[in-house]
Amino acid sequence: MTDEVPRGTHSLNGPWIQAGRLAFIALYAITVLAALAWAFSNVRQIDPQNRAVVLHFGALDRVQNAGLLWAWPQPFEQVILLPAADRVIERRVENLLRSDEALKADRVASFATPLNDALAGSGYLLTGDAGVVQLDVRVFYQVSDPYEFVLQGEHVLPALDRLVTRSAVALTAARDLDTILVARPELIGADNRAAERRERLRGDLVRGINARLAELKASGQGIGIRVSRVDVQSSLPEPAVSAFNAVLTASQQADKAVANARTEAEKLTQSATEQADRTLQVAHAQAGERLAKATADTATVLSLGKSVDSQMLLRLYRERMPKILGQAGSVTTIDPKDDSRLIIQGASQ
Repeated sequence: MTDEVPRGTHSLNGPWIQAGRLAFIALYAITVLAALAWAFSNVRQIDPQNRAVVLHFGALDRVQNAGLLWAWPQPFEQVILLPAADRVIERRVENLLRSDEALKADRVASFATPLNDALAGSGYLLTGDAGVVQLDVRVFYQVSDPYEFVLQGEHVLPALDRLVTRSAVALTAARDLDTILVARPELIGADNRAAERRERLRGDLVRGINARLAELKASGQGIGIRVSRVDVQSSLPEPAVSAFNAVLTASQQADKAVANARTEAEKLTQSATEQADRTLQVAHAQAGERLAKATADTATVLSLGKSVDSQMLLRLYRERMPKILGQAGSVTTIDPKDDSRLIIQGASQ
């Protein structure tokens, strides 16, 4: 007796039917797993250096700091990761640097083909004393308002670059070249506050940027960041560096020439002083000799002047006066009490 399998039962247990069942089970499992993955897609762990902003149907709902985040999957809720409040982000402002086109043009420029105004002034800022300086600014900022930061989105960094550029232009225009960088070292000794003003540039730049950020926030257009500090590296254009080096070399040569002239002048002063001292000593010696000779020549007269014998003086006067008067061609005597004059002819030789 043979077993017979019903035709309907054999068709339900066929290989194609079994393969279809397995495919359906696999598809069902995949669908369930995909649904679970979608349902828990916004359940995540937020790192300590980040925080999350949750948007509920596109509207700002809440801010989640470090920890486990539970949120509905998209499109019900959207999670945007932002830096933590105490995390500092660095941004280099490319607007203040010389463009690539200008750098390429510098290498091929000459007197025959000068640069146009746009390329020639690219990356350079004017100072208050009509100088030119180049600033490489790195901004360190923090996200202070997550809602504003998310609302502005991709416009945050371009707006920050424009604010930094505007503040840098205003600050350099209000300062001379030596308060921005050491262009003329010979002036540092003459102005002790130059280095202090140069260091103050960074603080003034931070305050200027934050003041403009506050103005945007007050007008309802804040970008949700706050600048904590800036690093500024200032430099001169290449042609200006060569010119300043030439001026510095000339100043050094001039200082050397002045020092040599002062040395020669000091030597001449010392030589003149020594010669004057020798002349003065010789004059003193000659004066002493003449004084001694005059003293010796007048010793007789002085001794007679001190004598109290009037008859002797009169006798000497009578003896010597004729001889003295005889040597003169003419003698005029004047009476102090009368205007008349007496002329005595001298004796012939």
